[in-house]
Amino acid sequence: MSTSGRAGPGWLPRAVPGLVVGGAGALAAGVVIGLGVDASALVGSEGYLFTASLLLAVGLYGSTYAIDLKALRADLPGVVAAVTVGVVLKAALIAGTMALVLRRPEALVLGIAVAQIDPLSVAALERGERMSPRARSLLKAWASFDDPMTVLLTLYLAGYAYAAAGHEGTPRILRDGTGGYLTGLVANAALLAAVLLLWWAGRAVAARLPESRSGSRAGAVAAVVLVVVTLVLAADRSLMLAVALAGLFVRSPLLGRLVGRAVGGAYLAAFLALGMLLAHGVAWWPGFVLGSAAFVAQAVVALVVMPLFVRGLERRDRIALGLGQQNGITAVLIALSLERDFPGTAATVGPAVITVTVLHGTGQLVLARLRAPGGGPGPRRPRGELEAAGPRPSPLEAGADDVPQDAQQRSVA
Repeated sequence: MSTSGRAGPGWLPRAVPGLVVGGAGALAAGVVIGLGVDASALVGSEGYLFTASLLLAVGLYGSTYAIDLKALRADLPGVVAAVTVGVVLKAALIAGTMALVLRRPEALVLGIAVAQIDPLSVAALERGERMSPRARSLLKAWASFDDPMTVLLTLYLAGYAYAAAGHEGTPRILRDGTGGYLTGLVANAALLAAVLLLWWAGRAVAARLPESRSGSRAGAVAAVVLVVVTLVLAADRSLMLAVALAGLFVRSPLLGRLVGRAVGGAYLAAFLALGMLLAHGVAWWPGFVLGSAAFVAQAVVALVVMPLFVRGLERRDRIALGLGQQNGITAVLIALSLERDFPGTAATVGPAVITVTVLHGTGQLVLARLRAPGGGPGPRRPRGELEAAGPRPSPLEAGADDVPQDAQQRSVA
C-alpha cells in the first residue's frame, strides 16, 4: 500500500460551511419527501439498520481520521479524561434530566445520544479567535474521540434500556447477539488487529518494491478497499470501536481526499433520513429539554472536571470550552440507529440538535460582546496604523517564529 505523502485532516474545516447549508437543505427535502412516504415502512425495512450503521461507521472513521496526532499528544491526559470521565458524566447528567421529564427507561439512550460533541461543527471554530490554539486543539481532539465512546455506550446500554422498557430479547441495533460487552470488545479487537496487520504488511511490501506510478496507484486502491471492507464489516456487526481506532492509523493521501466526500455524503443522507422521520411528528418539549441538558452538562464537565486534568488553561479558554457543546451528524446517526428499537428517538433528538445549535450560537455572541471593551464591538485599528503595519505575511512567507502554533501543525499535517 502506498505510503507516499501524509494524510492530513485539512478537508474538515473547508467542508463545514457547505455541509451546514447542505444539511439544512437535506433536512427540508426529507420533510417534504416524508410527507408522502410511510416512514414506518422505511424504518422496518431490512436494509434500514445496516444503512444507518454504515453511515455511522463512515462518520466515526472520518472523525478520528481528522485528528491532528501532534495536537493530540500535547494534551493527551485531558483528552483521555474528556472522552472517558467527561462522556460518562455528561451522559449521566443528561439521562438523569430526561428521566425526570419522560419517566421512561428510554431516557438513558437519549442522554447518551447527545453526550458527544460534533467534530464537523467544531471545525467551524478553526478561523475564530475566541480560543487559544491549545484550547482549540483540545476541543477538536475531544470532539473527535468522544464520538466512538458515545457510540459504544449507546450500543452496550441499549440492551439494558430495552429490557427495562419491558421488551423481550435483544434490541436489533446489537445485531445477532454482539451486545455482550466483553464479546463486543473481543470482536472489535479482532477486526482492528486484522485491519492493522493487513495495513502494515501492505506498507512493508510497498517499501521494498521500486517506486512506480502503477505501484503507488495499486497501493492506494488497496488501502481504499481495505477501509471499505472494514466499514461494511463494522456496520454489519456493530464494531464501531475498531472503525474509530483504524482512523488513527490507516491513512493515505487518496484516503484523505475520499474521506471528506464520504463524510459529506453520510452527513447529507443522515439529515435527509431525519427529515423523513420528523415529517411524521416532532417532540418539541422533550427535544428542548434534551438539548438544554446537553449544553449545561458540557459546561459542568468543562468548568469543573477538565481543570483537574489540564493545567494552565486560561480563564477564557475554560469558558469557551464550557460553551463548546455542539451536536450534528453523530447524534442524528445514533438516533436513526435507535429508531427501530426505541420509536420516537429521532423526533426527540432532531429538535435537541436545533436547541444546542441555538444555545451555542447565543453563547458565542454573548461571549464576544463581554470580551469587547464596553460590551460593544471590539475596537478597530485606524486605517493609518493598518497601512503602516503593512500586510501580514502568509504562513508560507513567515518564519517559524511568526506562524501561530496551530498553523504550524496544520501545515505539517
